[in-house]
Amino acid sequence: MAKDTAAEQVVVVGAGPGGLAVAAALRERGVDALVLEQADRVGQSWRGHYDRLHLHTPRGWSHLPGYRIPRRFGRWVSRDDVVRYLEEYAAHHRLRTRLGTTVRRVERSGAGPTGGSRWLVHTTEGEPVAARHVVVATGYNHTPVEPSWPGLDGFEGELVLARDYRNGRRWAGRDVLVVGTGNTGTEIATDLAEHGAARVWLAVRTPPHILSRTRLGVPAQATGIAVRRLPPAFVDRVGGVLSGIQEPDLTEYGLPRAGKDLYSRVLEGRIPVQDVGVVGAIRAGRVEPVAAVESFAGPEVTLADGARLTPDAVVVATGYRAGLEPLVGHLGVLDGRGLPTAHGAQSPQGAPGLWFTGFTNPISGMLRELRIDAERIARAVTRG
Repeated sequence: MAKDTAAEQVVVVGAGPGGLAVAAALRERGVDALVLEQADRVGQSWRGHYDRLHLHTPRGWSHLPGYRIPRRFGRWVSRDDVVRYLEEYAAHHRLRTRLGTTVRRVERSGAGPTGGSRWLVHTTEGEPVAARHVVVATGYNHTPVEPSWPGLDGFEGELVLARDYRNGRRWAGRDVLVVGTGNTGTEIATDLAEHGAARVWLAVRTPPHILSRTRLGVPAQATGIAVRRLPPAFVDRVGGVLSGIQEPDLTEYGLPRAGKDLYSRVLEGRIPVQDVGVVGAIRAGRVEPVAAVESFAGPEVTLADGARLTPDAVVVATGYRAGLEPLVGHLGVLDGRGLPTAHGAQSPQGAPGLWFTGFTNPISGMLRELRIDAERIARAVTRG
């Protein structure tokens, strides 16, 4: 076991935006945290996203603590420029990272409540790392939800998980079914249409709320920030009234209106879709909404309304889960959805010195909330 004399004051698990933000906020307060990352570069999850991805929040509201996103990256920052920003961010703050190190498990060290380490971080690299504080920042969208439709194993077409999709170039002239109506699914469907897919079907189980990225020049994020702390039922009522004005009516194209539950869905982790082309693609017939997938049989896909499709490929964009169970599931700090029972500046009950960031999907913008969480965690750590 590692000795307390060699213990780290803070170990941060994950070198994505959340982990880097916490490490930088701690650095500003004189704490040199150790950041452990399984990949060989920072920001690895961003490197694997599809090519057309841009932030849905404007540059000026999306920076992390202590270093703003450079103006040269434009208002809506691209995937590649987000990666460049994270690299510059780590260098600017001189963060201490240990790359290529997978964290397997976090355990209580057994030390007393005063002084010394409280946690042991088990990694792939020899002896566990002892730490007084551990910040888990492995990400809300960590582990793809694997599909389990009947007959899927015998599907004769190509099955692609959204995490493996880069662009629609190789599906030009082919028929593709996209499953999932979150931001990822709708953007992939749009991208396929723009790359010349013969037909693009978008399977819809629950009609999504669709918002413009800006309205009268004001980013949609501004509304999200304004309602962040209001009672959900009140926001749902107001949103239900405004949806008739602000959300497109695509009923005649096969996509019914969403219910009057915008904010309730957000609290469940389902953020409204930001329209970066899907509405126009649906109206032009280049993306066709269809019913939810029920089953597969050879080359065919059967939908909930009984219709059958024969796509060349199916792209699955049905979401992610946090995947925290192997890491901290034994500590009693996760709820029924596998998410931390506390986050930000609050440690879970019975787990002092264990912190979580990036495990909510806020309507006010993920990167903005990561910045706020990081500063709050840094204050809490340096107080105790």
